[in-house]
Amino acid sequence: MPAQSSLASLARLPSQDPAFYEREYNNRARVPDNAEHMARWATLSAQVRARGGYQEDLSYAAPGSARAQDERLDYFPGAGERPPLLVFVHGGYFRALDKRDHSFVASELPRLGVSVAVVNYSLCPSVTVPAIVRQVVGSLAWLYRQSERLGHDHSRIFVAGHSVGGHLVAMLMAALWPQVGPDLPDDLVKGGLAISGLYDLEPLRRAEFLQRDLRLSEADVARLSPAFMQPATHAPLVTAVGELEAAEYHRQNALIRAAWPANAAQDVPLPGRHHFNVMDDLANPDSTLLRAVLALTGVRT
Repeated sequence: MPAQSSLASLARLPSQDPAFYEREYNNRARVPDNAEHMARWATLSAQVRARGGYQEDLSYAAPGSARAQDERLDYFPGAGERPPLLVFVHGGYFRALDKRDHSFVASELPRLGVSVAVVNYSLCPSVTVPAIVRQVVGSLAWLYRQSERLGHDHSRIFVAGHSVGGHLVAMLMAALWPQVGPDLPDDLVKGGLAISGLYDLEPLRRAEFLQRDLRLSEADVARLSPAFMQPATHAPLVTAVGELEAAEYHRQNALIRAAWPANAAQDVPLPGRHHFNVMDDLANPDSTLLRAVLALTGVRT
């Protein structure tokens, strides 16, 4: 009963005022120097790509896809034989950013024995959020089926994402994979890392600066909010939220942990981090966040 009471409390929206959601979810306004952080991502990502040894713009599009130009990923092979695969899904509120902005996620992991795939998807308003979810599901199915060619262990696929990428991580962990394809196992996703994730989409629907592009309906929110869905398996979900993030991001983080108690694994503390520098630790081999990824994927260094 106390757990259910806590979940109900966390699921209750804290305000009916649209201005509240504008303030809480407008990360660029909350972090005025956000452009400097994203420029650093771009520089680090270019350095990772300059090392070579990766495959760029691999198409995961189904035959005849109308969005094949967007349905691409970059693949950074890990050291060793048949390493695990971490699939990274970027944020940007479903309407911004690109996989090339996030190559820095592969700064350290490949040399430590984890292959990394960084996924692109179409952006709102040219597509809907449900369409983006379907695209990312398709990318995982493709990576499972291409494991022999690419070299990773298809029985050790993990997912990670930032912001709405964290939302997509949870959606992938709730996916009923045999319904996607009869060759796909229930436990295709062996675990996830969600950094500053969003698990109830209703606040995004109420934030006008987002809703103009996202066009979320009440039905979309109901079927695309993982906090109100069942995970497909008991695979571990590692969560993390920056200390300096808006209160709503902390509520969302607590919400998924209360909603998925059997999956809730480590909650990584990120002191002094806001919505943009929260990503820095993925490029730091000594960080708690990167060590959590290695523990999740079962890699020992």
